[in-house]
Amino acid sequence: MDALETLVDRVCAEGRVPGAVALIATGDGRRHVAVGGSRAVGGAATTRDTLFRIASITKPIVAAATLVLVERGRFGLDDAVEAWLPELTAPRVLRSPTGPLDDVVPADRPITVRDLLTFRAGHGFVGDFSAPVVRVLLDRLHQGPPQPQVVPRPDEWMARLAEVPLVHQPGRGWTYNTGSDVLGVLLARAESAPLADVLRDAVLDPLGMRDTGFVVPAEDLRRFTGYYRRDESGDLELVDAPDGQWASAPAFPSGAGGLVSTVDDWCTFGRMLLDGGRHAGREVLSAESVRQMTTPQAYAEPGNIFLDGQAWGFGGSVDVDPTRPWNVPGRYGWVGGTGTAGYVLPSAGVVAVWLSQVELGGPAEFGPIGEFLTLAAAAA
Repeated sequence: MDALETLVDRVCAEGRVPGAVALIATGDGRRHVAVGGSRAVGGAATTRDTLFRIASITKPIVAAATLVLVERGRFGLDDAVEAWLPELTAPRVLRSPTGPLDDVVPADRPITVRDLLTFRAGHGFVGDFSAPVVRVLLDRLHQGPPQPQVVPRPDEWMARLAEVPLVHQPGRGWTYNTGSDVLGVLLARAESAPLADVLRDAVLDPLGMRDTGFVVPAEDLRRFTGYYRRDESGDLELVDAPDGQWASAPAFPSGAGGLVSTVDDWCTFGRMLLDGGRHAGREVLSAESVRQMTTPQAYAEPGNIFLDGQAWGFGGSVDVDPTRPWNVPGRYGWVGGTGTAGYVLPSAGVVAVWLSQVELGGPAEFGPIGEFLTLAAAAA
């Protein structure tokens, strides 16, 4: 796929990213991969098996693991989560999403597993980042860019979360991100095991996703990228080196954005979704669970900065309106703030994965990712 190679070569040559690996897998089973640039500025060349911090394209994997536990009978979608998360037994709700944190009313019903999957539980980002609740999410709960060695352990994190009022009544709104981190704690407590072990048992091992996890082993650090953001002058500054925050196990494994992976691992996950939950002749997830994941379950208010032409399924967005060149009705997946994207396009049997290592400036910034997703839409 010449256009894919041209795109990767160009954005690396222009210095928009140090390196990138892009993959478009078509319905005939072929994986078209383009590799360019370097793992770090001035470092070794990027290769197909380079490891990237995938940020929010962690969310679909955690949603799939949640549904595996539902199928195993650990809990139901409409079960109240307080049985495993007692910190959320009696949440308070802001009278206004942008109002003071002490102007609250009681929640009118418990938070359920479904609420967490659909981001309708009440915790998370509102569109106005000047709202007091957003500052608490960033400062106390570290809901910004992933920092695995900074976030406190799950019990302490949940104690802090319990002090934060809900933005809306459970089931009556849509707020971004925090639900996936809460899901991660729920899965670990329900299985009495670390989240990394739960994901490996439920999803990663059945799919053979050996390069996906919350920590990069010492022998694999040579394949890991540096992670960058642009400073005020537009120059790249190093945020995290390969031997930095992902070189040891995190205190808080983030279900919202903590995984590292490769294009082939995430593609295998996406292909499983397109194949109705099956991989290598066995069922990883039921076809009904895949259907629920990848169909609209919740809608944000008009003009929401996170969803543009999209609804939310379980763990990812679903395109409903062609507001951008890359929107394809029924497309499921998401973008990661570290410069990543992972989508499946069921109408054409396409999986599209982009991995790079420069932090996005915000929810509306797409840059090279937008160009890549437009190519993927053309393949559909």
